[in-house]
Amino acid sequence: MEERIRELRKRLQYYSDCYYNEDNPVVDDFTYDKLLRELKQLEAENPHLRTEDSPTVKVGGRASGVFSPVEHRVPLQSLEDAFSYDELLEFDTRVQNVLGKEYEYIVELKIDGLSVSLEYENGVFVRGATRGDGIVGEDVTANLMELKEIPKVLPVSYPYLCVRGEVYMQKAVFEELNAMQEILEKKPFANPRNAAAGSLRQKDSSITAERKLSLFIFNLQLCEGKVFSSHRESLSFLKSLGFPVSPYFNSFSNMEDAFSEITRLGDMRETLPFDIDGAVVKIDDFSARSLLGETSKFPKWAIAYKYPAEIKETKLKNIFIQVGRTGVLTPNAELEPVRLAGTTVQKATLHNYDNIRDKDIRIGDTVRVRKAGDIIPEVVESVPEKRTGTEREFLMPENCPVCGAKVVRVEDEVAIRCSNMECPAQILRSIVHFASKDAMDIEGLGPQVVNLLLENGLIKKVSDIYALTADKIAALERMGQKSAENLISAIEASKQQDLSRLIFALGIRQIGKKAGKILAKNFKSMQAVMDAGVEDFVGIFEIGEISGKSVVEFFSSGANRQIVAELDAYGVNMEFNDDSVSEIFLNKTFVLTGTLPTLKRNDASKLIEDNGGKVSSSVSKKTDFVLAGEEAGSKLKKAQDLGIPILTEEEFLGMLSETSD
Repeated sequence: MEERIRELRKRLQYYSDCYYNEDNPVVDDFTYDKLLRELKQLEAENPHLRTEDSPTVKVGGRASGVFSPVEHRVPLQSLEDAFSYDELLEFDTRVQNVLGKEYEYIVELKIDGLSVSLEYENGVFVRGATRGDGIVGEDVTANLMELKEIPKVLPVSYPYLCVRGEVYMQKAVFEELNAMQEILEKKPFANPRNAAAGSLRQKDSSITAERKLSLFIFNLQLCEGKVFSSHRESLSFLKSLGFPVSPYFNSFSNMEDAFSEITRLGDMRETLPFDIDGAVVKIDDFSARSLLGETSKFPKWAIAYKYPAEIKETKLKNIFIQVGRTGVLTPNAELEPVRLAGTTVQKATLHNYDNIRDKDIRIGDTVRVRKAGDIIPEVVESVPEKRTGTEREFLMPENCPVCGAKVVRVEDEVAIRCSNMECPAQILRSIVHFASKDAMDIEGLGPQVVNLLLENGLIKKVSDIYALTADKIAALERMGQKSAENLISAIEASKQQDLSRLIFALGIRQIGKKAGKILAKNFKSMQAVMDAGVEDFVGIFEIGEISGKSVVEFFSSGANRQIVAELDAYGVNMEFNDDSVSEIFLNKTFVLTGTLPTLKRNDASKLIEDNGGKVSSSVSKKTDFVLAGEEAGSKLKKAQDLGIPILTEEEFLGMLSETSD
């Protein structure tokens, strides 16, 4: 028993840390809650084994250290969970035993987001913080300032006002964000709650502003200068001050009617523009709340009903392939229709071929399906015992189902990709990458503009960029003559970019910025790179056989060679410019730390690499120089301890100017 309790605590603490502190959930809510309830039961049966740091006692979050700590004047507690009507009745009985009189419940949505507190002094918003562990949170004031729903100055001034709310991301915004993550080849967010938490806890508040977060206020924590008698009264007051209060809150005189409301709200889940994972039942009267009191973790006057995670069985009729914007071939299941979490599901993701093979999922199988994060249907597993012998194994196609090009799987990767950069399914990502700052650096040609050009048929592949005219661009919605002329100027300027940038811009697997520079320097021309065999890459330092195979496979496509030919015809530079790179820092390793007076870190790194050097993230005996700015930390101290030369920005630029002289 003691060993099981220790195991449960360890697992729950790990899951909690991933959820609250890393914004990266590794199990669904149902799995976590099931384990937590088991631990709670075991601790109740074995009180001598209960500890103060148990997940059943402590709130899961903590202050990360990235932001300044904030101690909450009123603790931001968690809520006790209920998973059945019987558990709600048990809660109601406990309330009756203490109050012994009539009372009312308020039922409201449990919005799935990140809990925060907002503090006002004399009517002015002065501080916002995450919940953290309920006692100490993180100061995210600058980021919360970017949320339009938060009133910055109240129409009525009180000495001190503190409210609690939930920062969340609407479903439509979440889908848009994940689509952009895919275009930029970044890891998608698991669900809207995960995305909202990650967006709010950004060092750069401009990123938070871009993420279009929303907020609902669901509780008045403290108001100096005004007294309230009920929760309903306090919410009406907050609404009058301009706060977006929790929607759909209604009052009920008994638990039976309250549960009917919980069921009604649950039936609305799929139609709501935001995620909910349950409903909250609260005693309305504040004096009754005082009588009921609270534990170290939960108030005794409220409970959260968690909607169950649905898993249904159905037939997997077929498996079809979808090609994403990055060229990844994703297998999807065609299902016999099944009602799941309020909607009829006919398709579900199978993630990748390895997942199908490892779980032995076959066409014709009976499978179990759920909605991951209550949004994306996925096949959880097959049910082998229900096989009839007519099921058949699935094999990935050898050619892209969209364009017919050969598909490739890079060593040590799960993904199987289309090799054709002109494939219609991945052209948006290809063009965005081609125009990006580290590639051809075409200012003004970001994802929104590229999408606009694609939708209007002005471009179909990267080489079409150079056929654009200012008049055609200016005629588009949201584009004016000046913007069009600036974009054309940037496109023309990009023709003179170094060969290394063009190689990187083509989006060859395994070939990043650094590899592009190495290839340009070794082969001197695009034609030489295209004509090279795998053996020609093996002897090149930091390239090798795997990267060489990627280059050879890329240029084995006639469509890819045709794009290069078109770029050449438009006047894009295809030759390596020996004069563009000096070797003052050849074989020298730099580490950057702190904030430089004028140079951005990316610009300083580029200067080092353009002059033959290498930039490392950590200081070691092999480090040749440390370029240090203001607020340099442990890297500077380690360099001093190792006796490594430390350069200021002025000294660094001086070394470069001596070379140019």
